[in-house]
Amino acid sequence: MGTVEFIAFGAMMFATIAFSIDAMLPALPQIAEELSPDAPNRAQLILTSFVLGMGIGTFITGPLSDSFGRKSVITLGAIIYCVSAFVAWRSSSLEVVLAARVMQGIGAAGPRVVTLAIIRDLHSGREMARMMSFVMMVFTLVPAVAPLMGAGIIALAGWRGIFIAFMGFSLFSLTWMHLRLPETLARENRRPFNIRALVSATKELFTHSSVRISIACQTLGYGLLFGMISSVQPIYDVTFAREASFPFWFAIVALFSGSASFLNAMLVVRFGMRLLILISFGAQIMFSALMLLIAFIQPADALYFAAFVLWQTSIFFMAGMTLGNLNALAMEPVGHIAGLAASIIGGVSTVLAIFIAAPVGLLFDGTPVPLAGATFIACIIGTALMLKLRRDEAK
Repeated sequence: MGTVEFIAFGAMMFATIAFSIDAMLPALPQIAEELSPDAPNRAQLILTSFVLGMGIGTFITGPLSDSFGRKSVITLGAIIYCVSAFVAWRSSSLEVVLAARVMQGIGAAGPRVVTLAIIRDLHSGREMARMMSFVMMVFTLVPAVAPLMGAGIIALAGWRGIFIAFMGFSLFSLTWMHLRLPETLARENRRPFNIRALVSATKELFTHSSVRISIACQTLGYGLLFGMISSVQPIYDVTFAREASFPFWFAIVALFSGSASFLNAMLVVRFGMRLLILISFGAQIMFSALMLLIAFIQPADALYFAAFVLWQTSIFFMAGMTLGNLNALAMEPVGHIAGLAASIIGGVSTVLAIFIAAPVGLLFDGTPVPLAGATFIACIIGTALMLKLRRDEAK
């Protein structure tokens, strides 16, 4: 692959996650009506169940690709992803759909984790950072357009048609990989899959205070991000009666929020990861407190809606200013086990985040209050943890 093609390929692999989550957002009302009419909030579990599976898969896909090669693990993940999408497409039970979504998330962990390894195989140092920047620049377009794509698919084929689109997306990217990308990990560089090494790395990780605090803060950050994604469509629909325009507003917010990663890249060298994380959590305490106040007052619809859109943007912006920094912070003391550490850190924080996001989604009461309240509390905890880390490191 040439550089441009490789960037497009890497972005498409990363986009598997965003497309699998965000394209489902416009389908939640129809899913609730058909599969869970007595408890419509349960439809949001379609999103968090996928994230749970992705977190579980993150634990093992990195080490498996080190043992069996990059392309074989991505291929296995794609097979699991497509079979699970087929099961969800054919199912008439919400419980079966949720189980299929967990398995689909496990399959999607392959492209998410192994694509990073492929980039690392082919590039290093500043060239790797440059390549990642280009890939992420292209990738930021996907969360913006995924709900629009989902709405278009629903209009043509109903909500079940989205699962057919998932299968087509995965098979296209898999075919592209096999036709155009050679295996990037030579056989002589592969390492045996070792459960003992995984357990040992996990124990070592949690001996470092910075890693423990970073994982806890990543859990909070991912929990708030997934909580917002789970609740945002019902809020647009029920609270503001703007279901039809939701994909367009989501696209605007996602495009604007994508600038957070670029702003962070410019600021982090000067101010450091710890300060930016602390400022981001602290600012969100104020934003979520203000959103709570506005939700209780419930001003005129236009003002209420504008306040929510701005707050939604601030949540996505906070994710862009914290999650990458927190991951880098966690990786600082464990560079000698970077591959295993990345899988464990990503897996633990993603799985634990579901215990925040899922209850917040289920508590939806027709207002943003449960989401804003959870965000307020989580950011206070995150700020306290980062202050503790600064004290620990000052000793």
